[in-house]
Amino acid sequence: MKLGMIDYGRGNIRSVINACSTLGHDPVLITKPDELADMTHLIFPGQGAFGDCMESLHRLGLAEPLREWISAGKPYFGICIGYQLLFEASEESPGTAGLGVVAGTVRRFTGNGIKVPHMGWNAANLEKADSPFWAGFDDSPYFYFVHSFYPTRVDPELVSATCDYGDESFCAAIEKGNLLATQFHPEKSQHAGLKLLGNFLGS
Repeated sequence: MKLGMIDYGRGNIRSVINACSTLGHDPVLITKPDELADMTHLIFPGQGAFGDCMESLHRLGLAEPLREWISAGKPYFGICIGYQLLFEASEESPGTAGLGVVAGTVRRFTGNGIKVPHMGWNAANLEKADSPFWAGFDDSPYFYFVHSFYPTRVDPELVSATCDYGDESFCAAIEKGNLLATQFHPEKSQHAGLKLLGNFLGS
């Protein structure tokens, strides 16, 4: 297995690298398309604004190769912005198209009496508990979240986990085949996060 990690120059990826190293994997940082050629697994971590991150992907020539990677069914794990960018658009950056490999729009929390960003530990309510990604988990494991936006209008067939925040329930993870993407940060989620990364990596 050869693990690649998207490095678009705008997010702190050190904690994800450290988590992978703990599991016995040393990811190769991907900053240009030809570096994807030898990879078997890909992680897209990070944080940042939707529009800035898409601009970086286009500047690096990685937007279309990422679409092709996912369309080919190759193993992909998107974390936080690497999750949101899979969708068509975001209220955070009007007029900026996402990768569009998943239908849906990313919207800002609007519930009454909740703090934005949603920050801290919360339960992920598993919708696909029999998935190999969730092997060894109970029905509502806790993960660490830091975000103000979340995807809406997500195909129910893709929803892997939901999360309740205030009076809103949002899609906290999606999966399809070899694709897994989460709004929460597994690299900040201690044992549960390492277990999920390990399931994706086959560790």
